[in-house]
Amino acid sequence: MAGNLTRDEARERARLLNVESYEVALDLTEGDERFESVTTVRFTSTRPGASTFIDLHGAQVRRVTLNGEDLDVGGYDGDKGRFPLPSLAESNVLRVDAGCAYMRTGEGLHRFVDPVDQRVYLHSQFETADAHRMYACFDQPDLKATFQLTVLAPGDWEVVSNAQASDAAEQGPGAKRWEFPATPVMSTYITALVAGPYHKVTSEHDGIPLGIYCRASLAEHLDAGNILEVTRQGFDFFHRVFGVRYPFGKYDQLFVPEFNAGAMENAGCVTYLEDYVFRSRVTDAVVERRAETILHEMAHMWFGDLVTMRWWDDLWLNESFATYMSVLAQAEVTRWGKAWTTFANVEKAWAYRQDQLPSTHPIAADIPDMQAVEVNFDGITYAKGASVLKQLVAYVGLDNFLAGVRDYFAEHAWGNTELKDLLNALERTSGRDLSSWSKEWLETSWVNTLRPSFEVSEGRFTSFEVLQEAPADYPTLRSHRVAIGLYSLADGVLTRTRRVELDVVGARTNVAELADAEQPDLVLLNDDDLTYAKIRLDEDSLRTLVNGGIAKFADSLPRALCWSAAWDMTRDGEMSTRDYVRLVVSGAGTVSDITVLQTVLRQARMAVQQYADPAWQPEGLALLAAELRSLLGSAAAGSDRQLAFLQAFAPVAISAEDLALLEGILNGSAVPEGLTVDADLRWTLVHALVSGGRLAEADIDAELERDPTATGERSAAQCRAAIPTAEAKAAAWERIVGGELANHIARTTIGGFQDPRHPELLAPFREKYFEVVGPLYEKWTFDQAGSFAVGCFPALLIEHETVQAAQDYLAESQPPQALRRLILEGADGVSRALRNREKDAESA
Repeated sequence: MAGNLTRDEARERARLLNVESYEVALDLTEGDERFESVTTVRFTSTRPGASTFIDLHGAQVRRVTLNGEDLDVGGYDGDKGRFPLPSLAESNVLRVDAGCAYMRTGEGLHRFVDPVDQRVYLHSQFETADAHRMYACFDQPDLKATFQLTVLAPGDWEVVSNAQASDAAEQGPGAKRWEFPATPVMSTYITALVAGPYHKVTSEHDGIPLGIYCRASLAEHLDAGNILEVTRQGFDFFHRVFGVRYPFGKYDQLFVPEFNAGAMENAGCVTYLEDYVFRSRVTDAVVERRAETILHEMAHMWFGDLVTMRWWDDLWLNESFATYMSVLAQAEVTRWGKAWTTFANVEKAWAYRQDQLPSTHPIAADIPDMQAVEVNFDGITYAKGASVLKQLVAYVGLDNFLAGVRDYFAEHAWGNTELKDLLNALERTSGRDLSSWSKEWLETSWVNTLRPSFEVSEGRFTSFEVLQEAPADYPTLRSHRVAIGLYSLADGVLTRTRRVELDVVGARTNVAELADAEQPDLVLLNDDDLTYAKIRLDEDSLRTLVNGGIAKFADSLPRALCWSAAWDMTRDGEMSTRDYVRLVVSGAGTVSDITVLQTVLRQARMAVQQYADPAWQPEGLALLAAELRSLLGSAAAGSDRQLAFLQAFAPVAISAEDLALLEGILNGSAVPEGLTVDADLRWTLVHALVSGGRLAEADIDAELERDPTATGERSAAQCRAAIPTAEAKAAAWERIVGGELANHIARTTIGGFQDPRHPELLAPFREKYFEVVGPLYEKWTFDQAGSFAVGCFPALLIEHETVQAAQDYLAESQPPQALRRLILEGADGVSRALRNREKDAESA
């Protein structure tokens, strides 16, 4: 892995230096492996005569001069990514001339060759600290500076960076020199470069030039109209609520190949996962997710880019704020007015899962070094933080919250801040003391559980309490603002008949308002999803849901909250897997919200494959497959539901009859009316049929010949690794551990290797995993190593031996803390599955 900058080192360097400017000159015409990078940095020192270091990873350093004097290049440590800088003057000019390496791991300056037309595409990805893979820099967020970029590139390329190019002049045969003016001050991790023969669409809104880019071979699939619509809605919303105009001039959005994340908030040059260019039909849930991502990155232009965290301890605030604001914007100004329903069912489920792992941490986490921050891009940093911000907004009021945010931007524009700076602004505008709120919610771990407790006489409550629980290891009982909804069936519809809102504090909270109320068919704690807590359903309410009530809600949010509660009860072993699957079978057909539907179907499949008693698992898969096949047959032609049911059916189709239906859809003999069997759907079918033993490697090759694209290559790699033979698994393992695969090919190969339909084929690789995970973690980049550590953990070998093997490895090898965390999380998943299988067996 690259050098591991610590917080203490960063603080010392920030006390010592004030960085003024970077001038970076790149030559991208020299070859396939490396590029030329010449950086001139101007900075001052508070202690003349002191020493420090500049970051530059994996480079061939040719010459370095500091204030006109040559420095010994022999002192450069390419593995740690540091070049020593001795005897600083008060005012300094540093020039670093180096050759840097293109990456295939999605970090630094990533190089990709399009298999369709063999054209080269580059994009940068620098968060958290990979800018120094492209140019020499002080790579930490609180050393902001201006950036002036010059790029020599092939003549038919587009070159995009944070600023609008001022010139692109011919420079010899077949090349252009692109000149970019100096940017405003910004952190290194949000600088960017994207280059290649990209297709572009330009527009303008409210005086802001807009650009949308994708690979030329994807141009026909780029739905620029929808992307621009969401972009315009977002700018209008954020201008209104933030009170500060967009600060970076132009706004380009680039969909780049083999991107490691969903998106990255480079100032004025946002990069996205290329899968957001839909070459095949997707459900509206995917379009909604793309819109949320667009708005999330746009919110970062203010919160993160204009005002930036001082150190990565406040990564959570950066990401949680953007998540909260993106969902608020979606709900208020886009066509996805039920965005908070999606948030409750998707984001919060992620948060609850993450918060119950042995690696749980406070929202305001302690980040001592860069390895620690890399593993904290998790459900706590994004989703739990956003949930708690949502609760904070309810506590201080939305108007006061936004007023505080406006003051915060006005006071700290172009600077670096800490959490206390935002809280101070919110205290001024709301008049509330937030110190206790911060300690309670931001500085503690785990999630509370809320249960209804009541007594009934003659159909009416005689007492009603809310019980709050916390485990012994994380005993904090928090203050929750919650609503309690009473729902009763009337004319076949489950309708709210009463709502009570109150503060839940401590272990028991009496709800006097419900004394003498008529007992409804269902009691829903945390109605309207006001707080962050797991909720439990009483026996009568759960019976209402299982007996068909889940399908009878009039509104989407309470239904989503009940789905979430049922899933959480299943994960926690309070509801058997077979009861959860029967709940899904009874209610999935009536779920109108496509995001909730796809989430529930995915969870049901996972429940059967991992949490079901092995003796019942075949029956559970057959039950789920039969219902999905029935729903597929009755779905409206060409609808999102039709596509969603087929996508969910394919992975659970194991009977000869079900596999024959998939074959008929693939070969065209049994295509449901209105269904378009496009490229991505074909690969879904091929994968299922390969895993089911109905197709072989020759069929995969034929499908790749039909679809010789980057997506086709990834899909073919996944299918080859899913072939259900020992030989295919061994070959896939060798490809994975060889380390030569590009990042996205590696990930899909891992996905196919870990096929849940054939866990028995993975048994030989448990021991192999623990033999190589440590050496690979030390050798590979973080993204490579993390993908392997998580993706190849023997999670499908749901046996006590797997947990023991993980414990033995941790005790004997004493791996780095970040790797230790990933192993602990994997073992915890197996332990949970074992407990749930026992619960399911008991309910037989």
